[in-house]
Amino acid sequence: MASGVYTWEEVQKHSQRGDQWVVIERKVYNVSNWVKRHPGGHRVITHYAGEDASDAFMAFHPDQTFVRKFLKPLLVGELAPSEPSQDHKKNAALVNDFRALRDQFKAEGLFRTSPLFFCLHLGHILLLEALPLALLWYWGNGWINTILCIFILATAQSQAGWLQHDFGHLSVFKRSRWDHLLHKFVIGHLKGASAHWWNHRHFQHHAKPNVFKKDPDINMLNILVLGNVQPVEYGIKKLKHLPYNHQHQYFFLIGPPLLIPVYFNIHIFQTMIQQRDWVDFAWYLSYYIRYLSLLCVTDVICRFIESHWFVWVTQMNHLSMDVDYEKHDDWLSMQLKATCNIEQSFFNDWFSGHLNFQIEHHLFPMMPRHNYIHAAPRVKELCKKYGIHYEVKGLWEAWCDIIR
Repeated sequence: MASGVYTWEEVQKHSQRGDQWVVIERKVYNVSNWVKRHPGGHRVITHYAGEDASDAFMAFHPDQTFVRKFLKPLLVGELAPSEPSQDHKKNAALVNDFRALRDQFKAEGLFRTSPLFFCLHLGHILLLEALPLALLWYWGNGWINTILCIFILATAQSQAGWLQHDFGHLSVFKRSRWDHLLHKFVIGHLKGASAHWWNHRHFQHHAKPNVFKKDPDINMLNILVLGNVQPVEYGIKKLKHLPYNHQHQYFFLIGPPLLIPVYFNIHIFQTMIQQRDWVDFAWYLSYYIRYLSLLCVTDVICRFIESHWFVWVTQMNHLSMDVDYEKHDDWLSMQLKATCNIEQSFFNDWFSGHLNFQIEHHLFPMMPRHNYIHAAPRVKELCKKYGIHYEVKGLWEAWCDIIR
């Protein structure tokens, strides 16, 4: 049994590639070799190397007893009794209050799923998928009918995107194996993408939202510069790959229309081939066999429309918020800096897949989305207690803020 006793200073030395330690509930683990086998990808653990990863660990693992079996051989010791439980001078009272709130939500059943909600949601997606076939069979492929079918299919694709997001976060079933299976079906067969690609990318975003070099969602490949820090940095280094003073204009040409049909499609295909992920590749092919054999003309246009929907919804909560390098904030403060909510309404809930409650989703990613509305008031109270800004915007205001 590991019996080492370490200070935070000693732990923080192990944060380099090939030498990575993490702390979970005061226990110190050497994950240097384990990262390559981590089901959620190696990068998400790497982002917490040399740090306390307790809240991230609890946020992403539904069956922590099972996961601890894998952690046990990695244990090298624990923090010295004189060391605080939190690193980087985090507010211990805030951290403890947040964890108490999470435990309270679990006790109240806010992490339990309503099967009816997700059955109805999947049912309405399948109905939207089938409706264009019926319309084409009954009325033919005239221009008006074809355009109508394209918009119906784009709606089905967008709603399937929110549903795969639920399965990917393991927020639907008690047993995660069913979430994983349905995730592959929805993202692979209904959407033509890869579950592993999504998992490895998206959990990095949740682990370190809006943090440069850690959140892939703000890796703009020198096409855009974000936040208040990066533009100054580019100016000092005299980096000008594109005319960034016009990025609010060319964003409309290369952002919403191209993200899914071009960038994501290329990256998904490239990742599956490089990783030899033939299971996801089979699901991916099943989508294109089904789609191109029945509705070949509409696929590109549907992707184009869906891409707009996806970009405006996913970026309205993040792009106008704080974007910076690693600050080692506690879980609550980090998520609130990087996220905001959009006003609640039946339309906003449906249109955004409940990502209008982005704050609650980021704090509790395994909470079923139909319960965000019940968690939000008490999250807001906790933020008020510690002077953390809890921002709620209107839908149109949030979209305008992206351009601002």
